[in-house]
Amino acid sequence: MKVILVSALAGVAAAFSPSTKPVQKATSLNEFANGYVGGEGPEPIPLLRSNSVNFDPCGFAERAPEWLPWFREAELKHGRVAMLATVGFVMPEIFRVPGEQFSVEAIPRVIDAHDALPDSMIQIFGWISFLEACSFGALANMNEYDRVPGDFGFDPLGLYPEDPAKQKEMQLKELKNGRLAMISIGGMVAGAAISGNGFPYLP
Repeated sequence: MKVILVSALAGVAAAFSPSTKPVQKATSLNEFANGYVGGEGPEPIPLLRSNSVNFDPCGFAERAPEWLPWFREAELKHGRVAMLATVGFVMPEIFRVPGEQFSVEAIPRVIDAHDALPDSMIQIFGWISFLEACSFGALANMNEYDRVPGDFGFDPLGLYPEDPAKQKEMQLKELKNGRLAMISIGGMVAGAAISGNGFPYLP
């Protein structure tokens, strides 16, 4: 359990780390998806005679190269939210914040907190909206290619390495952990709703 939580938080730690990777203005003929990390592979893909190298079955990289920075920004943002969500979904199974309304007696199942605490959900939605609004400026100049997608220059712990090779390695770790978390949180919520049980949400 601790290993899972630490791994998820480590992935989030790289979320807003600044990048010194040169920004590219167009897709190179020799590079897939502007050279962004994530297409290295070579994980096998079930039922297909191929692997995950430059996997793009819908052809987004070729059909809309001008939108690639926005696609990567959206993928990173959803991955970061999903990593936080997986931790936030499991942690209340271990401990609860103070307050009778948050107790196990009041809300035995974590998944029921959404409907049982409408006032808290409004506050959460408000803070999420505020943080999203803070990123409007960065998103507005996305097509100017003056920053790497996902880079908000926020790294208070100084975790982002200076070596370009290690930077790419950390970017890939964050991307893959985010992709896994997006799938995981869906499975966790579905398992909790169907089984009615807490972690690990099995029947």
